[in-house]
Amino acid sequence: MPTKNDAPALPGSRAVAKHVRISPNKARRVVNLVRGLPAKEALIVLQFAPQSASEQVYKVLASAIANAENNERLDPDALMVSEAFVDEGPTLKRFRPRAQGRAYRIRKRTCHITIAVEAVQVARPAKKAAAAKKAAPAKAAPAAQSQTTEESE
Repeated sequence: MPTKNDAPALPGSRAVAKHVRISPNKARRVVNLVRGLPAKEALIVLQFAPQSASEQVYKVLASAIANAENNERLDPDALMVSEAFVDEGPTLKRFRPRAQGRAYRIRKRTCHITIAVEAVQVARPAKKAAAAKKAAPAKAAPAAQSQTTEESE
């Protein structure tokens, strides 16, 4: 029976921010934006996201990229966000005074943000293949025109 450790691990790295003072639901909205994107593109998305949680998620993603670059010697341009999730952290419980001596509980929620990046092969087309593809449609077009002129006659 295979276990988790038997699976071949792809080269990558991860970063975790614990006890972040943002509601987990609000952080999950931001994390869902970047899951599965290339790392550099995800940083740009987070930089311009209007949500307040995007700043914290940006820091975690930048840390994961730096870990992969410095610890694993991976190319930062070839990284992709493979895992990104938010867990609930401890809740700080506070009380607010209300009318007639009552007290209402205020829950200040925290979360743990985890982002993992892994190396992916960068697709770079060969120059010869790209030149052949561009030339092939140009040659096919005159042949198609000659067939249509023969059919019309």
